[in-house]
Amino acid sequence: MLGFLLRLLPFWVREPLLIVVGSVLGVRIMYLAVRDDDRVAAGLGAVFLVFTAIRVHTVVRALRARRNSNTAVPAPAAGPVTDAAARAQAQAQAAAVPGPVAPAKEPNAWGQAVAAIAVFGAIGAALWAAPHVLPSDDNTPKPASCSVEEHEELPKAYKTTPQAVTGDELCKALNRPDLAQLLGTPGETATTTSASSGTAALTDGKVAEPEAEVMFDTYTVNLSATYNELSIAQYVKLKKIGNEQDIETRTVLGRPAVFSSDHTMKLEISLGTGGTSGGPVEQGPLARTLSVALGKDDRGGCYDITVWSTSGALPDDSALIDIAEKVLPAIPGRSAR
Repeated sequence: MLGFLLRLLPFWVREPLLIVVGSVLGVRIMYLAVRDDDRVAAGLGAVFLVFTAIRVHTVVRALRARRNSNTAVPAPAAGPVTDAAARAQAQAQAAAVPGPVAPAKEPNAWGQAVAAIAVFGAIGAALWAAPHVLPSDDNTPKPASCSVEEHEELPKAYKTTPQAVTGDELCKALNRPDLAQLLGTPGETATTTSASSGTAALTDGKVAEPEAEVMFDTYTVNLSATYNELSIAQYVKLKKIGNEQDIETRTVLGRPAVFSSDHTMKLEISLGTGGTSGGPVEQGPLARTLSVALGKDDRGGCYDITVWSTSGALPDDSALIDIAEKVLPAIPGRSAR
């Protein structure tokens, strides 16, 4: 269809159009081929450039032929021309041409205008479509997205706890576009996400404990929910009995909350020729956790937002409060499952 439409265009419209489009695409493809060291793209770009060179050569030949035809003049007749001979020649021309000679038809002005508009429109369409059909040079990494869990049967604890959410739902609430900005690193994007719908340890699978994790270059954020009967007030007492430091009680979203600090665990796994081998579990970098009660009445259960980094650096506590105020309301409520 496109070739048929091109054949309908006049020569002096079609050929410049092909030259412009071919040169734009050829140069663009060759640039990408040199940058990415792609031989296939280089060959395709060379085809466009050769095609353009052939069209340019055709237009140059047509211009020369047109200029030669315009400058050609008839040779003067040899010898003197008598009056009788001139009258005889005029009579012969009058007999050969029965009517007046029609003047050469001038090009249609409206046709030229429409052709010019078509040329510019086609050039604009080619420039607009090039970034969409050609490989892009945008190397900006895309943020990681939460993978959709397969339809696996949830543990029994999720059926006996109607309000329990899944790890995938926590991941979607946590992996916000502004999460890096809330952490104080607005230029970063999420590199890895994960989620699981498990149960709390030492509960014989009776307490639902989904969790989700979003990793950045600087910080890693973990969000978990525990549906047990332990209130924040009781949790604070247990922390004080254990003489733990850096415990600060707060109120977040009108609910009781508490800050606490603990070290992560560091485990090294070596993949050798003799199989996998792991070293001893070591103490990892310090992590900061904000625990927020599931409800204002603090009848048990909480959300835990934990942040740590491999360098040991931590954001301000205000960053965790900002995350809680943005993320927790986005977690879907469950009245029945």
